[in-house]
Amino acid sequence: MSPPLLAVNRYPMMLKPVQPKGQQDVPPATLTAVKGRKVKISAGGDRTFRWLTFLCSLLVPLVMLAIGLDLFLSSWPALKQFGWRFFFSQEWNPVLQEFGAGSSIFGTLVSTLIAMVIAVPLSLAIALFLVELAPPRVSRTAGTLIELLAAVPSIIFGMWGLFIFAPFMARYVQPFLGQTLGFLPLFQGPPMGIGMLTAGIILAFMVLPFISAITRDVFQLVPPVVKESAFGMGATTWEVTYKVTIPYGLVGIIGAVFLGLGRALGETMAVTFVIGNAHRLSASLFAPGNTIASTLANEFSEATEPLYVSSLVALGLVLYLITYLVQVVSQMMLRRMYRAWSVGL
Repeated sequence: MSPPLLAVNRYPMMLKPVQPKGQQDVPPATLTAVKGRKVKISAGGDRTFRWLTFLCSLLVPLVMLAIGLDLFLSSWPALKQFGWRFFFSQEWNPVLQEFGAGSSIFGTLVSTLIAMVIAVPLSLAIALFLVELAPPRVSRTAGTLIELLAAVPSIIFGMWGLFIFAPFMARYVQPFLGQTLGFLPLFQGPPMGIGMLTAGIILAFMVLPFISAITRDVFQLVPPVVKESAFGMGATTWEVTYKVTIPYGLVGIIGAVFLGLGRALGETMAVTFVIGNAHRLSASLFAPGNTIASTLANEFSEATEPLYVSSLVALGLVLYLITYLVQVVSQMMLRRMYRAWSVGL
């Protein structure tokens, strides 16, 4: 069938299609041809699909709201008993029924900070090497190994850290740090192997493959013509890297860092094996400590008193709020960067 003719009406610059004779107007979205057959399309299908997807999109926020509400209600006896003192006190004595989340919050933040300080620069260096410098065969092999490292269960990292890495830290790393940087409070104390520093390094090993894999994919999305233009203007590889590649993928890098941060905050078994699980605050990174996740893993099965259980649930509520706050901050940063990027363009 020939396409409809266009006839000019009485109003200038306005065109309207003219249907050939014998062809009746068909309401839109009602009939279509499939292999020569007419199939009726119901408008109710779109409506059903829209409501189905809408209900599925509500599932995640409803689940998060239900989890937060349950944590708050279960932790209310402890929050009512201790008040704001619960979040700052390092007292944790099940015998005297005195509980505080100060040491657990401190250990969570410190171990996560150590992990991110180590993992982020290493991840950027690995991703830049795989994308910019490594031969294709080496890049594919190393990229596959990194992705396999991300699939290793956390308890394997914990066992390796306890039996292999902690003795190595006690024998070589911590004595060296104590002799060279012992004037700082961070590196004072006996080299026991386990402690905050060991837990932070193990966490860094765990989040490194996630950050490096995503960052590598982000760097691979940089258009080759952009980098070739920079090379054509006489830029070196280093100049192309920090003036073109990194700024182009900065939004993706920030997203990868926050993804690794979320993984480090909630890690349980690997940290439980090597952190020492002591409810106390210490300025030394060699000293044992604990995190919210390790406290829950160690003591939830032993909790029998209602106030003890409520205090542990309150720790879970604190971890829930910290993780939620990190995700909100990351989304705000990314949206602001997107807006700045669009204005800059």
